Amino acid sequence: MKEGKTMDKTKIIYDKVMAFKQRFPGTVAWRLKAHCKVAADHINNDEEILYAFAAQKSYSMLNIVSTFVVVITDKRILLAQKRFFFGYFYYSITPDMFNDLTIKMGLIWGMAIIDTVKETVYLSNLSSGALQEIETVISKYMMQEKRQYEQEITPEERSKLQNELRNMSKHGE
Repeated sequence: MKEGKTMDKTKIIYDKVMAFKQRFPGTVAWRLKAHCKVAADHINNDEEILYAFAAQKSYSMLNIVSTFVVVITDKRILLAQKRFFFGYFYYSITPDMFNDLTIKMGLIWGMAIIDTVKETVYLSNLSSGALQEIETVISKYMMQEKRQYEQEITPEERSKLQNELRNMSKHGE
């Protein structure tokens, strides 16, 4: 039973990442299915996958072998990478750990920098056209989640944002 649920989550994540890659083909990413499987293994049954994309988790634009899949659920942001031979890397960013988001655009590629309480996460080699969508998705998501921590929001407001993020993942802006 668990294997079937993981396969469904893997397919959902993979489809969202591939839709992102089709909209922004300049983004550098490799071995996406393996990375999606790692992310799916760490998504809880009560979480909903809202958005997913791929990027290099590195400050250097020259590092093109550190592809991670980034998944936004209704509860957190996950980063997952399957290593070449054995094992994997996995990071989770909860809304209470999120500090700031910075976008840097270069000539061909750009970078999204997520500042957390513990560390700074650099997501590089993103197609320049993808930066606005990533900024919009992460900012809307984090503002809504932070607001929920500070004060209760209505279920209608939460549902509206989740639908926006789902639709953006399918169709772009």
